[in-house]
Amino acid sequence: MIGLKKKLFLVDKEKRLLSQLQSTSTRETAFRELITLYKERLYWHIRKIVISHDDADDVLQNTFIKVFKNIENFKGDSKLYSWMYRIATNESITHLNKNAKRLQITSEEVQRQSISNLKADVYFEGSEIQLKLQEAISKLPQKQQLVFNMKYFDDMKYKDISEVLETSEGALKASYHIAVKKIEEYLTSN
Repeated sequence: MIGLKKKLFLVDKEKRLLSQLQSTSTRETAFRELITLYKERLYWHIRKIVISHDDADDVLQNTFIKVFKNIENFKGDSKLYSWMYRIATNESITHLNKNAKRLQITSEEVQRQSISNLKADVYFEGSEIQLKLQEAISKLPQKQQLVFNMKYFDDMKYKDISEVLETSEGALKASYHIAVKKIEEYLTSN
């Protein structure tokens, strides 16, 4: 019963926040609250995609700029956080693609370079095992990476991932299970 009360509270809070965001008189205050609520979750979601702390900060800033500029167009077809996750995901992929184009390599190679730079990254506090896991994830196709990260690290439900990636739950389940098998194979063979 407590879980249901908490869900209803969060739904009401999101509706109130959305209403304030779409009103010019309360937009700035509501936007500060929005940032406080979602900054950390979005940062870690982005960080798992772009790997680098500095890049994640840049993408997070771009994400919130897009959210602020487009909040009036949000129709409420999905949860507010799903909509923001979708923006963060798209901004992260755009960032990877821009870096790849600038360096004249693939976006997968950009990610692998970022993984090799993790050991020197002062913001990475992971162990050797976590580094190996990141290497394994970087070997996956982009969509499988996204699904794996959202399910495994963010503990998102398939329904919510479906809203973010605009893909069926069945396809997401298949992608996740294939990703897990590939990661297990990589970790046991290296």
